[in-house]
Amino acid sequence: MPAVPPTADEMLKLDNQLCFAVYSASLAMTRLYKPLLEKLGLTYPQYLAMLVLWERDGIMVSELGERLSLDSGTLTPLLKRLEANGLVARIRDVGDERRVHISLTSAGRKLKTRAVGVPACLLAASQCPVDQLVSLTQQVRQLRDRIRAA
Repeated sequence: MPAVPPTADEMLKLDNQLCFAVYSASLAMTRLYKPLLEKLGLTYPQYLAMLVLWERDGIMVSELGERLSLDSGTLTPLLKRLEANGLVARIRDVGDERRVHISLTSAGRKLKTRAVGVPACLLAASQCPVDQLVSLTQQVRQLRDRIRAA
């Protein structure tokens, strides 16, 4: 039996908004991660940057910005704080000084072993099986990509 299309009033209810569900889930996730990341000495955006660098060390700042959807005005202070904390080094490209590479320091690489438990906390808090979280992650990424393309 086909679903009845929602009325205009139904469409404008907060609890029927996908944008609000995603937004409030993001806030809840950030609250969950906050005490875990404080133990690592990281903010949530710094954690995301470190995740990218743990995947691929030595990338350019511009590539990191693309991966995180952050502009240089947001990314530069974040990287300066990570550098001041001894986790990364910013290195100008020899061939083109406008290009800056980000490399993990020894401390930045070691931090990865301490961060391993962070995703497990989300898994436990979500009370979802791993395959369901993997599927949800894929669906949200696909939604993001379609919205970006629109």
